[in-house]
Amino acid sequence: MFRKLNSIRYIFIQSQLSSIFFTSASMLVILTVISIVADPVWLSQLNIVLFVGSFFILGSFFAVLIGFRSSGQLKSRIDDLSVMIMQLTRGNYRSRFQLDSEGEIARIGAELNHLAKKLDDQVRFLQRLADEKAAYAESAHKIATIEERQRLARDLHDSVSQQLFALTMMSKAVVRMIAKNPTNAKERMEEVAETAMKAQTEMRALLLHLRPIHLSDQSLSDGLANLIAELKSKCEIVFDLKIDHDISLPRFTEEHLFRIIQEGLSNTLRHAEATKVKLYLIRESNHIYIHLADNGKGFDWSIADQKKTSYGLKTMRERSEEIGGQFCLRTKQGEGTYMDIRLPFRCEEEQA
Repeated sequence: MFRKLNSIRYIFIQSQLSSIFFTSASMLVILTVISIVADPVWLSQLNIVLFVGSFFILGSFFAVLIGFRSSGQLKSRIDDLSVMIMQLTRGNYRSRFQLDSEGEIARIGAELNHLAKKLDDQVRFLQRLADEKAAYAESAHKIATIEERQRLARDLHDSVSQQLFALTMMSKAVVRMIAKNPTNAKERMEEVAETAMKAQTEMRALLLHLRPIHLSDQSLSDGLANLIAELKSKCEIVFDLKIDHDISLPRFTEEHLFRIIQEGLSNTLRHAEATKVKLYLIRESNHIYIHLADNGKGFDWSIADQKKTSYGLKTMRERSEEIGGQFCLRTKQGEGTYMDIRLPFRCEEEQA
């Protein structure tokens, strides 16, 4: 209630009522002085009270009515300014304030439109700069990067395979213990099986992490669909996919988004212990919306053991900001992890 009394509409009404009150008080004083000095017959104290009281009541009614109606347009314009500022904070830099009048509100709206245009131009400049940077760097580093990733993936595969082989030998040794100490052998065998499963999951996640970031001749939607299809054949995770296939983005932007999602899926496989994963790639009116969520165990930002995970998330945030996007992450222990990315989008005609 007190917030409403501080709104523009009630301030207008209060000013109108204040004007009526002081006018009525002035009239009461003037008529009283005239009654005392001139003492006309028709100007009695009762007539003065009735006249001033009637004026105050009628004036208050019209003051409320006029104040309510006259403040409506100003309130509407200020609400439009508030909506415009909210759109800018959400990254919708194509929003514009309607300039259908003159005055201070229109001047503020013009400045906001100018600010929105500058922010929109900066996002376009960042994306164009990122594309140019990728074009210059791709020819020099593409072959070396792919070879290095392949070498690391091959060495890592050999290392994990040796670990699995050692676990297999250990399991065979435990099997021979069954006749002597079945209870102890069973417990050890369960530990070996669990360790083998974790090693296999780690191998898949790290191989996914070391996968080349380039999409070759595929689009972002096709690359993600193929990546999820590959994970489905190797993991027991249920994927919920919603991917728009009519999205066309600059090449470097698509590779950045693919790398961010690849990093998020790798973290899910390695740390989340999730059974369900949602991946949405949706084209909205002015944005590309990406949502990646799992039902895993989540994590606590304050725990020191999460430094590696935090570093990966920092890299994902930096990649999002480099292409002009907004990165948001929500997580809590026992409630999973949710990642949202919003990227300003323009069709090919607008880009041209």
